Amino acid sequence: MAEIVTMSSKGQIVVPKQLRKEFGLETGTNFAIFGKDDTLILKKVNVPTAKEVFEKVHKWGTELAKKKGWKEEDFINKA
Repeated sequence: MAEIVTMSSKGQIVVPKQLRKEFGLETGTNFAIFGKDDTLILKKVNVPTAKEVFEKVHKWGTELAKKKGWKEEDFINKA
């Protein structure tokens, strides 16, 4: 499906409704944009929230500590 769209003075373009529906695009969807010669490509990307990143790092750290046999008191400064 090809449609003609026009860029606004702010550099914005509208993704046609049918394509938004087909690809499940909603307000706030993030894209990576690539360009070469006269071609632009939009790639939908998932950008994790800070909470998601923290939870992943916390899980990794907890698993590592368990594997290594580390305890919280091993990291408390007793000086």
